[in-house]
Amino acid sequence: MEAFKNFTGVVAPLDRANVDTDAIIPKQFLKSIKRTGFGPYLFDEWRYLDHGEPDMDCSGRPRNPEFVLNDPRFAQAQILLARENFGCGSSREHAPWALTDFGFRVILAPSFADIFFNNSFKNGLLPIVLDAKTIDALFAKAGGETPLSISVDLSAQTLTLDDGSVIDFDVDAGSKRRLIEGLDDIGLTLQEVETIRAYEERRRQEAPWLFI
Repeated sequence: MEAFKNFTGVVAPLDRANVDTDAIIPKQFLKSIKRTGFGPYLFDEWRYLDHGEPDMDCSGRPRNPEFVLNDPRFAQAQILLARENFGCGSSREHAPWALTDFGFRVILAPSFADIFFNNSFKNGLLPIVLDAKTIDALFAKAGGETPLSISVDLSAQTLTLDDGSVIDFDVDAGSKRRLIEGLDDIGLTLQEVETIRAYEERRRQEAPWLFI
């Protein structure tokens, strides 16, 4: 997993509550487990006016002009702003895969579904919970003619808006470490590889019949 680095990015305002994982990446795209290649199909049923299928060339598909990610102002957005209960529905890891493959690195919302929230940290995506009043204020700023840019500093746990105002956010120490060091579950386990080898060698001496 790629380590999370501080950055400044454009905010895409997705003014919807209860965005479920089937909306994020519809079920027909779950056949692959490569973790990449899902970006073109992110929010497929909202971005396009036709029905999407795996391996389709999306470059010529008819796009929904009303959908936020089809607005040129937000084409390169790295921060997604959403309403409450983002990521509800099924537990598919393809949802954070699609978001990161599109280019998103941070999601701001008043609340997240628990499984999606935890999956995000394991896949290099930073979900930040902010109170509803702050989210409302960000939507007001992000919806203007000039896109809102925010500088994200994970180490300091701050968001700095382009007007200079600063918003603090909370993140638990374990999840923060995962992102900063680029550690997924396998990466965390491999940090204990010497301990694991020592245990296996001890067990081999104590119970050799288990290794026959």
